[in-house]
Amino acid sequence: MEQKDFSEYLSTTEIIDFQHADFQSYSERWDRGSTVLENAVNIYNFVRDDLMYDPFNIRFEVEKVRISNIVKGDRGHCIDKAMVFIGLCRKEGLPARLGLARVQNHMGTERLEAILQTNVLVPHGYAEVYLEDRWVKCTPAFNKELCDKLGVEPLEFNGTDDSVFQAYDREGGDFMQYLEDYGGFADLPRELVFDLFQKEYPHLLDDQGQFRSDLLKR
Repeated sequence: MEQKDFSEYLSTTEIIDFQHADFQSYSERWDRGSTVLENAVNIYNFVRDDLMYDPFNIRFEVEKVRISNIVKGDRGHCIDKAMVFIGLCRKEGLPARLGLARVQNHMGTERLEAILQTNVLVPHGYAEVYLEDRWVKCTPAFNKELCDKLGVEPLEFNGTDDSVFQAYDREGGDFMQYLEDYGGFADLPRELVFDLFQKEYPHLLDDQGQFRSDLLKR
């Protein structure tokens, strides 16, 4: 049987710099399990609830999107949190990669939809980790506290089944819908991320095509 090469999904990168001292310190905070599967689940739960989900905290500069910088704060958006999960997995020897998608949010905050001028979120980030001979998807974006406010159950991950956004809220109403998937990536594809953002939200860029972060400030 041909041996699979997972080296690119185990490596440090310019963005996934899990060997950085700040990230090494952060990586000591989650509880180790007794099996590989348990470790993957524990990492997921830790990232989901330790970093608060913040869709307004968008940055494109390399130094700001490195995972060693993200973990200095207490929040991040979906891509941030997926990247931190990936970094923790790789540090433990678990192959992991980033997934990007286009999703429709049926329960977005009024302020976010007003700023974006749509309920379509792109790119949405999730993670994939290689467990028991297959890639398994997980989405550690929405922390428990936020899920309670939105009226949805926290998204659980068992390490065996794909875990993506909740399709329905507690009352059975639509919550999230995946519209398009852009595939998996060994590192953050910054140009693609900005390209998708630029096409979907051109009103958030200035005349020089630079992102206007001031429009997202609370």
